[in-house]
Parts: sequence; C-alpha cells; structure tokens
Amino acid sequence: MLIGFVSDERYVAVSDVLLEFVNEQGQSWETRSRASGSVHLDLPRGEYAVTLQRPGFGGKRVRLTLPTTQPHHFRLLSDGLLGYAWPKCVRSGEEAEFRVHSVECFHLELWRYGWTKERVCGLGWHDEHGPRAMMQITPDGDYTQTGVEWNKFGYTSPAQKQMVQAPQRSGLYYFHASTASGRAFAFPWVVAPAKPTAPVAVLASNITWNCYNNFGGRSNYIHANALPDVPVVNSRQEIARYIDPKFQTWGWNDYAPLSFERPEPINDIALSEQITDPIEGRAACHIAPAEWRLLGWLEREGFAYDFYSETQLHGGVLDLSKYKVLIISTHPEYWTRTMYDRVKHWVFHEGGRLMYLGGNGVNCEVTLHDNDTMTVHNGTMTSLWPEGIGAESRLAKRHESEANLLGVVFTPSGIMTGAPYRVTDDTHWCFEGTGLKNGDTFGEKSLHRRCPGGASGHETDKISASSPKGTRMLAKGLNPDDGGAEMSIFDTESGGGTFSAGSICWPSSIPIDDHVSRITANVLRKFSRS
Repeated sequence: MLIGFVSDERYVAVSDVLLEFVNEQGQSWETRSRASGSVHLDLPRGEYAVTLQRPGFGGKRVRLTLPTTQPHHFRLLSDGLLGYAWPKCVRSGEEAEFRVHSVECFHLELWRYGWTKERVCGLGWHDEHGPRAMMQITPDGDYTQTGVEWNKFGYTSPAQKQMVQAPQRSGLYYFHASTASGRAFAFPWVVAPAKPTAPVAVLASNITWNCYNNFGGRSNYIHANALPDVPVVNSRQEIARYIDPKFQTWGWNDYAPLSFERPEPINDIALSEQITDPIEGRAACHIAPAEWRLLGWLEREGFAYDFYSETQLHGGVLDLSKYKVLIISTHPEYWTRTMYDRVKHWVFHEGGRLMYLGGNGVNCEVTLHDNDTMTVHNGTMTSLWPEGIGAESRLAKRHESEANLLGVVFTPSGIMTGAPYRVTDDTHWCFEGTGLKNGDTFGEKSLHRRCPGGASGHETDKISASSPKGTRMLAKGLNPDDGGAEMSIFDTESGGGTFSAGSICWPSSIPIDDHVSRITANVLRKFSRS
C-alpha cells in the first residue's frame, strides 16, 4: 500500500531513502522510496516508529499511525549551512535567537550593512558533543504554513539558547555563518530604533521577502495556493507556472498561509561582497541585497535614517507622526490594508512625505496573522494585465488602486528589461545641479545584473487614471513597448506628497550613477526640509 512520499526542503521528491518501520511489539519492516519519492509497504494497523536515512540528508525518526487518511509527507533536510534570526525584526535592546542548521562546527559573527560592512562582534564557534548535533530537523508535511520550528528539539537547557541583543544603532544587520570546510551563509536581521532618532524612516520590504521565499517548497509564486499531493520531480512538467500556456502563478479561490519562520536563502549575500559589486543571481536584485545599496548610499551622503520592517509598520512599532519622510524601495509589492491606509492618511492629512524608490509596489493586499503567518490575496486573476485582474491591480480589486498613494501603478509593459530614463520636465527642482535638459538621458549605470541596461527596469510603474490630480511626470524610462518607468511627483493640500521612481532597478543605480544619486538626494533634502 502507499504510505506516503519523501521530499526535501524544496518539496522535490527524494528517491532511494531507506525507511524502517518498527511497531510497538518490536517487529521491523524495511523499504526504500521510489523514483517519485513514494513509499510502498504492506503493514498491519498500528503505531510505528519510522526511521529515515539517506546520504546527503539528515536522518530522522517519526511516529506514525497506520493506516493514514491521506499519504504521509516525510520531509528531509539536506546537509548544508542555513540560518535565520528569530524574531527577524526587533528594536534596539531587544533579543533574538539565531537558529542555524549545520552538519559541522560553524563560526558566527554579527555585521552591520551600511556603505561599508562593519563587524559588530564575534559570536563564537558552535558545535555540540553529539554527532551532527547542530543539524536541524524540519517537520513533516507543509511547514511553509507552520514554520520550520528550528531549535525546538534539543534546546531544552536555558544555557543552550543562542540569544543576541540588538545593537543600539538602527539598521540592516547580517549574521555571517561559516565553517572550516568553506561553507558560508549570511542572513538578515532588521533592527529598528528603541525610539526615533532621525527625520527619515526607511522600510525593509520583509513581507515581499516572505512572498518570494520558497523554502519548504512554497512561495507566492510556486504552489501559491497549497502544496500538491505529490512532490515535484520535474518543475517544467508539473508546476502550474510552467505548464499553463499563460504562465499563470495564481488563479485560485483560496491561498494557504505562508510562515515567516523560515530561512531565506534568497537574501543570502556573499561574505566578500561589497556594496558597489554587481548584484548577481535571479533573486538578490529585488530584495534585501538590493535594498542594502540604498541604505549604504544614505550613509555615504550623510542622511540619517531609522530602519524598520513592513511588519513593524503594520504593528505600530513605526510611529509615522514622528517622521518627516518615509522611504520604501526596490520591490515593496505586498502590503496590508492597515499599512496602506495609515501611510495614505499620513501623506494626505498629516503632511507626510513618501519617497517610493522601487517598482511594482503596494500591488497586492496581505493579511498578517498572530501566529507569524500571512495570507496573500491574489484572487482568481487570469493574467498580469488589467483585463486579467479585473482592475488596475490586485489591491485595486479589493480596496483601491495604489496609484492613489504612489502616483503610479505597475503594468507588465517593459517587464524584465532595463534602460535609462529620459528627462521630460527639466524645470522641476529635482534636476537641480544635474545639468540635465529635456531629452537628455540618465541612469545608464546599474548594478542590476538580472535586467541590465539602466535604472528603469525589471518591473516598472506608470501614471494612471487613479493617480492624484496634479501628478507630474518628470522622466520616463526608455524600455521597449512604451514600458519605461514614469518618474513622478505630486503634492497634497496638507503639505505632504509622494515622489516615485517607479522602477525596481532604481536602488541598484543609486550608488554608482551620479545623476540618479543627485536626483534622489535633491528629493530627500527638499522633503526633509518641508
């Protein structure tokens, strides 16, 4: 009979796993998983201790009652080095636990990521007396919904808790883990101030990080609604994103929650990487590694800022009334309605100034739950185009178009391309000191290697009918299909307003393109003085 399936942390089928089933009477049966990861064995009813072993993966023991109503999903964790801080976002002076998976002794350090990487402190070498005792265990089933629960087993002693107190200085911090054999992994930690220290607040897009994190086999882009019944053998033959002729990721009535309590391999930054190095790989260019480029630039230019996560904005840790400027950047695609309504009220009624230095922002509503999970409200859209969504965006379908706050909204034209901007309104003060005139181009330099070509790219936003009255286009990207980002600005009667770059690639140009740097600095200085 079919007992279940064995898969790894990506929900990929693992074959040739040796399984031993032992019942309460001490009788033993043995089998191996097949090419599909399936486990077949005829066994009497009852309670079993199941042991799984395969080279390259951590062994584990599971209690199982047979028969099961559904095939059981055994999950194995491959050998390697991974980690995350928990909580991932804290205030200065608060503590977090580092949770690291390693099959060998590892060394850990805490670093702060500004214009240069600054070593904060060493956190020592870590190992245990038992063999492979630093190896973590993942739960069976779909732990993208529940969290990986690292350090749950084997950390009963208070002396074994691996706690770190957040430094007094707000910012983006990274834990650097390394082993003697050459393995390395870095994972982020957002440290907000205990109380405001600067006129500018910057948001980390940690909700978007979680949406793109596929550790456990699911993200909002792979198996967005739920894990399928059978583990993956070949992505292009089985995952909806690849077998649907319209390349559909969504289209479901309901979506299972996604837990924040998972490592984020997509946010790893090479220990040797410097801020002006090109951003390599598929994911890094639109999440934390790209956001670091903005933070470092702020410090290079002498702009003081406080750093917060989006979830801290949602939870009220970030008090917008204490700040003149809020900066969101790179790819803040997913927000809660609480966040949106609070920021909009601040901009339109309290004189708040919003700098949107990203693309495809605030495009979809999420709900945050008390158990550190979130639900994404993609809806039953049939394509990325407005006619497939039934509105300007997923947020517009449930609430209102984000163009009401940002001045621009994402459209798929120009997607996955990169290009410079062309000036369309050289009389605006944002171009002061640049020497740029109408028709001139800027933003040719970029660290973005996935969509090279310039500061306008990857995903871009444009002015729409939902943009506030008086929204002014300042420049437009030269991307194909009229898909260039529309850099824009508008003011509100309260003295607030929004400046939008409208491009994911913008922060990847800030450190190395003089014109992008000067324009951003002009806006930030003006907004800070207002």
